Amino acid sequence: MIRIGITGHRNLAPDVGRAVAALIDSHLEPYGCAMVGLSCLADGADALFAAAVLDAGAPLEAVVPARGYRDGLPAGHHRLYDRLLSRAVLVHALPHEDSTPRAHLEAGRFLVEHCDRLFAVWDGEPARGPGGTADVVSHARSLHRPVSVLWPEGARR
Repeated sequence: MIRIGITGHRNLAPDVGRAVAALIDSHLEPYGCAMVGLSCLADGADALFAAAVLDAGAPLEAVVPARGYRDGLPAGHHRLYDRLLSRAVLVHALPHEDSTPRAHLEAGRFLVEHCDRLFAVWDGEPARGPGGTADVVSHARSLHRPVSVLWPEGARR
């Protein structure tokens, strides 16, 4: 069973989100339910990936960067976050109190170190802060983890 992690951008425009969801579905299709998905469940790429993993009938593991993580997510995402978290077969809760960039970076590193392959919903731009998508991709590449970059052609953040 392959373990696939996700990193990616948040706050995706609706049309970009639909295109990303289609890319995720097509890249997960070959694995069927013979995979485990790892996600931090944030709005955007993380949640789209987690939902696709569950829709495929595969187990989902959640990585929670900090006790205050949920509170740092957009209020409109809390319901979906709670639903996805409740369906996780395993929750990796990191020992941070506050949802800071450092906690997010450590969560990204943890995710990479516990997966066999990483999907990155990434426009190729540098991270906007510590723990951003580019940092997680860089860590994965430093460990020689296969990285599949999924970004719709012509899309903008």
